[in-house]
Amino acid sequence: MRPCLLIVPLAATLAWPQSHTMTQGRHRMEIMLERLDGETWHTIDPGLVLAEGDRVRFRFRTNFDGYLYVTNLNSSGSYQQLFPSERTGRTNYISGNQEYQVPATSTVFRVAGPAGYETVYWLVTPERINEVPPRGAEGAPPVPPNYKSPSPLQLIPRCDDSILRARGDCIDNTAGPKLVPRGAELPQGLAEAADKSRRDLLFMRQEDKSVISSPEPLTGPVIYEFRLAHR
Repeated sequence: MRPCLLIVPLAATLAWPQSHTMTQGRHRMEIMLERLDGETWHTIDPGLVLAEGDRVRFRFRTNFDGYLYVTNLNSSGSYQQLFPSERTGRTNYISGNQEYQVPATSTVFRVAGPAGYETVYWLVTPERINEVPPRGAEGAPPVPPNYKSPSPLQLIPRCDDSILRARGDCIDNTAGPKLVPRGAELPQGLAEAADKSRRDLLFMRQEDKSVISSPEPLTGPVIYEFRLAHR
């Protein structure tokens, strides 16, 4: 079984003030995974194996204007849209060099459930698309009866021994952002966009920051997944 990420209320800011300008040129996206330690949020390694009860959230920004959809597939096979949020009435339009919080409400993930991986799908596009992921959890349509949910990853997260010895952190290098495999079963509303998505994306890590970039300017949607490892 997959771990279950529960959404719990927590006071939070939906977007941060503009920070330093990102490097221009190729289209670039950044994701930072944060964990709440006491009353303070800290950016953590995207491959960090999370523990039961950890509360986490994402921070996201690009160096271009566009549109963002973030959808979580939970262990029951149903989908929950994390961005945009109907509760806030926020548009899914994003401005370059502006940081956004995911989930897009005053809530966070609380890690729960058996050891494994949770998959969060990210759809980013410079232009609005006709097909969109399902609505948020409240009032969301049921999964179509002919849709086959993706098979959960059956592996148990494993620590990189060299990092464990050097830093004392349990880091699973299979976690973090990944290109969605060809032919993968995708949540409703993402499949058509996936057919048009670029597959030559570059995935890099800069300290505790995940960087996804395109060698050429984006002219259509891109889709990738972020695997959260949990023990």
